[in-house]
Amino acid sequence: MTQSKMWTVAGVALVGLAGVVLAQNSGLTRTVVTKADVSVPNREAVVARVELAPGGVVGWHTHPGDEVSYVTDGETTLLVAGQAPRKVVAGEGFVIPAGLVHSAKNEGNSATKLIAVYIVEKGKPLAAVATAPVQ
Repeated sequence: MTQSKMWTVAGVALVGLAGVVLAQNSGLTRTVVTKADVSVPNREAVVARVELAPGGVVGWHTHPGDEVSYVTDGETTLLVAGQAPRKVVAGEGFVIPAGLVHSAKNEGNSATKLIAVYIVEKGKPLAAVATAPVQ
């Protein structure tokens, strides 16, 4: 295996690990579909399939870049620091700016599925656990 391929495998493993950290006991699964460099230096795009089980809650977290998501199935309540909770349903999308503390919960009876694109700093974990904001 070439050194380039080893770094790619290591990077994908790190991205997956970030998803596992946030998914523990939350009902969240994040599967990386692909990742690639973008035109902004030191940034990459990570495309992932995300699923939040019924009753699942994603812990408060941030990303080292922007998240752009499109809900394909179900609905979820999006919780963003400093904003009122809002429901997003299949066919809708949302954008979370870099570093903004956020969470989500699925109060429905079926899984929420979405496609997420993260434009993030290379070499950083895809997500980091954050403290719940004071509302």
